[in-house]
Amino acid sequence: MDELKVRQSHFIYWASGIVSICGIIFEVLFGALGSYILGDGVKQYTLTISLFLTGMGIGASLSEKVTKHLVLSFIYIEFLVALIGGFSSFLMFAITAFASNGTDAFFLYGVTLLVGALTGVELPILIRKANEIGVTLQKSTARVLFSDYAGGLIGGLLFVFLLRPQMGIVKSAFFVGLINASVALVVLFLFRREIKHVSIHAFIGIGISILLILGIFFGQAMALTFEQKLYKDPIIYMEESQYQKIVLTKNDDDVRLYLDGGLQLSSIDEHRYHEVLVHPAMSYTSEARKVLVLGGGDGMAVREILKYPSATDITLVDLDPAVVELANTNAHLLELNQRALMDEKVTIFHQDAFEFLERSEEWYDVIIIDLPDPNNESLNKLYTKEFYSLVRNHLQPGGAAMIQATSPVFAREVYWTISHTVASTGMHTENIHLDIPSFGNWGFVMASRDSIDVDSLDITRKTDYLKTDVLSSLTKFGKDEDSQLDGDHTEWGVNTLVDPILIQLYEKSWEYY
Repeated sequence: MDELKVRQSHFIYWASGIVSICGIIFEVLFGALGSYILGDGVKQYTLTISLFLTGMGIGASLSEKVTKHLVLSFIYIEFLVALIGGFSSFLMFAITAFASNGTDAFFLYGVTLLVGALTGVELPILIRKANEIGVTLQKSTARVLFSDYAGGLIGGLLFVFLLRPQMGIVKSAFFVGLINASVALVVLFLFRREIKHVSIHAFIGIGISILLILGIFFGQAMALTFEQKLYKDPIIYMEESQYQKIVLTKNDDDVRLYLDGGLQLSSIDEHRYHEVLVHPAMSYTSEARKVLVLGGGDGMAVREILKYPSATDITLVDLDPAVVELANTNAHLLELNQRALMDEKVTIFHQDAFEFLERSEEWYDVIIIDLPDPNNESLNKLYTKEFYSLVRNHLQPGGAAMIQATSPVFAREVYWTISHTVASTGMHTENIHLDIPSFGNWGFVMASRDSIDVDSLDITRKTDYLKTDVLSSLTKFGKDEDSQLDGDHTEWGVNTLVDPILIQLYEKSWEYY
């Protein structure tokens, strides 16, 4: 085998690993894109991975028809992957902003299947080309497959720990597409002697590369203008952390925080939410000293807790350090939370709430649970009997917990299932809801080892909404939002790790909102 063929065969193995890295990155990128824009992360990742693998199977089958011009076929497959994959995120945001409802899902699933099919064609072509060069079939197949599988692992790690947090979804797609185009150009150069009209193919590849480079530098800004249309107010801050997309918007005095597209708070009325979240539980417990906040990385709940001088040991557990960092550095959030998270009484852990309670040996007078709604598997576990049993086991006798539990109006079955799940641990519960203009009617579940008498609670701290004689009225529910459906006694299910009934209930309840 001459020196050129040795270089060619070596690069084929490198190429198989590189394109595999690109393929797995596109696969998980499509899942992340679907999770952010379409919601329900588990559903979107399941669909995109299934479609991508199905596409690979289709592509592998179609590769049998590629019998001539193997190298040139591979080059143009890479050009197509570079173009389609590279512009996928950018176009997804544009379609979401301007097209009719449902078009974005159709586009995403179509692109996933197409890129998967193109990826499936690559590997058989590379194996056949390696064999054609002179490497034995058994040896070439094993090496190419090794490069492919090892590349898959590297691609997954790169996306999770480097590309998504550092570049974001839009830039990452352009960057990975550029790698595909670069591989194609290198292959074109190495095999130039057996390809006609090399300059024309090179011109096409360079043109695609220039488009992708422009996308890296300018695509994010253009996508931001598309994404702006997804939000009511102008975006003033955007970040993709390791865990989620964080967006701040502002219109006059109304500052809003969104996580993965879901509204977390509005400065106009967040006091209503956080006062009801905190003060009933703090008022229930005489001289609460140790307080645990699960979630609440924006600092608003801690702000309310600090109104109680007895609360000298406050622990906040929030998974995403980027949210806490924003709460401690952004002028708008600092004005709202009154620099609460910087108080010396506050200790912050960046950890999963379930794992924190499993490992902790501490007992708390008050536990405030301010977690996102249970719209996927990872969040669902924080609404299970197992999780609330952990909450009970860390709650002092005479202490109280308050749990945000979504809307009894928009998600009636979800709210009462959460309430029933809390009660299934043996704790006493009280149901509370109120109107929050930016959210609508929102519900909470108060829980304690002891019975709860809301009428005995006295709100003594300075508040902007909640007062003692209002609190009891918040426990009254209308016919279309109470625990009985159509006037009949309803047996609500219990959400568990083994039987996560809440996810489907949540998806069904919010379908039209």
